[in-house]
Amino acid sequence: MSLMTKLAVLKAIRDAEENAREIIAKSESEAAEIITKARLSATEVIQSGKANSESASQGIISEARGTAEKEAKKVTKGGESSINSIHNQSQSNRKKAVKIILDAFRSS
Repeated sequence: MSLMTKLAVLKAIRDAEENAREIIAKSESEAAEIITKARLSATEVIQSGKANSESASQGIISEARGTAEKEAKKVTKGGESSINSIHNQSQSNRKKAVKIILDAFRSS
């Protein structure tokens, strides 16, 4: 093998090694970019999931609050009806009590 051929082979090897380093560096850069994009996407998915979860929770709470308010109104109406009934009944009893007392004073 001549000296010129050996130099050409060595230059080809050096060029191949340099090309391999460039390919590796480019691949590492692309891998880092893919990882960054994946992390960003994962963060967006998590934030979106949290927002959806909070929205759903607020909807459930609002619905439960509405149901509770309806039940409270029913109970209040029932209580008011009972209070009115007791009041009306006591008014009638007061009249009877006054009459009994007045009759008792008159007969004394």
